[in-house]
Amino acid sequence: MSTIWIKHPLAIFTGNQSDARGGLVIQSGKIVELVPLGQTPTTPVDEIFDAKNLVILPGLINSHHHFYQTLTRAWAPVVNAPLFPWLKTLYPVWAKLNPEQLYLATQVALAELLMSGCTFAADHHYLFPQQLHDAIDIQVQAAESLGIRVMLTRGSMSLGEDQGGLPPQHTVQDMQTILLDSERLISKYHDRSADAMVNIALAPCSPFSVTQEIMRESAQLAQQHDVRLHTHLAETLDEEQFCLEKFGLRTVDYLDSVGWLNHRTWLAHGIHFNADEIRRLGAAQVGICHCPHSNMRLASGICPTVDLMQAGAKIGLGVDGSASGDASNLILEARQAMYLQRLKYGAEVITPELALGWVTKGSAQLLGRDQHLGEIAADFQADLAFYTLDDIKFSGSHDPVAALLLCGADRAEHVMVKGKWVVKDQQVLGLDMDKLLAEHRQAAKDLLAA
Repeated sequence: MSTIWIKHPLAIFTGNQSDARGGLVIQSGKIVELVPLGQTPTTPVDEIFDAKNLVILPGLINSHHHFYQTLTRAWAPVVNAPLFPWLKTLYPVWAKLNPEQLYLATQVALAELLMSGCTFAADHHYLFPQQLHDAIDIQVQAAESLGIRVMLTRGSMSLGEDQGGLPPQHTVQDMQTILLDSERLISKYHDRSADAMVNIALAPCSPFSVTQEIMRESAQLAQQHDVRLHTHLAETLDEEQFCLEKFGLRTVDYLDSVGWLNHRTWLAHGIHFNADEIRRLGAAQVGICHCPHSNMRLASGICPTVDLMQAGAKIGLGVDGSASGDASNLILEARQAMYLQRLKYGAEVITPELALGWVTKGSAQLLGRDQHLGEIAADFQADLAFYTLDDIKFSGSHDPVAALLLCGADRAEHVMVKGKWVVKDQQVLGLDMDKLLAEHRQAAKDLLAA
């Protein structure tokens, strides 16, 4: 691979206040040098890429998604439903998902993420009906076809309606099946190297869809294999009430009771915590993925991000599933996070730089990859997102980094993963987008017609 000098960007957000205004040098998939303003690289370079009209960010990192849900966006029966009725209506539809549909749904989700500037995406897949036992294997193939990094979580549902849970009985699995497949996937795919393209985590779906036993066993398995843990928690007041009625515990007490209150855990949503629960989450260094679009769409509430950070918790961002967030656009998610959190904490506190930190370094921390991803720094992976300010929406803007969020950037011009271009001139390389969208749209129709 050639050594490339990304030269003289219009602006650069490193995430660590380093001076890289002269650009950066990339070699063998890594950043090997930051070039201060007015200087030239000390590393010999083979190629120069002129970035004078580009704003450069670390590759954005999505720490919570449900790729398969791109097939059920904006479905009329649930457009105005809160979480529990929304889930009850959609579970039977999702249970019909077949391997071909999952592959297409995953490709669309990942392509949309890439086009927004995302280079690393976590997915929470918890649906394993009879026809879809190899769901995670299918997702690995889809990610490899596009050149994006993924954290694929082996989700699960084991508490069906017959046992007082929310999911239909035919969508749940027994504990032995879940644990054996979890071990298989860790052994087959989980890569611990600095440049890993695939990671695996364990992710029982939620308190209202899994048993306490599978939560405990998953925690023990994660500790044994040194992988991360993920679940939904404290998304709605309905969930809080469910935990009180089913387990006699509030959500954080429930988390503690099953061995999940520790640093390897990251939670999706994390809205309804009291002051003591926030203190305990911070002390345990639990991560929280804020999903503003989804939380607003389902009227779930506002994540107390700053309180959690001040207590010691880590905050990242996620687009959530495309049936609640309805889009897989991570730069727009950062913008929405900034604006929603300003309503709670004020404009002076929630800056564009803070929101960009959440969607880069913060999400990297949640996924356990912050030693190599989420910043522009020497020896970090060359995962980068490049944006232009040529569109009319940016005309008259003065601060290029702030303009990305304030003026509503929604698409990256170029994207690089591991030093390789995966998006050039707003096009995903090697992907026949027209063919993919035609097949995906038909798959969406077929799923609802089944």
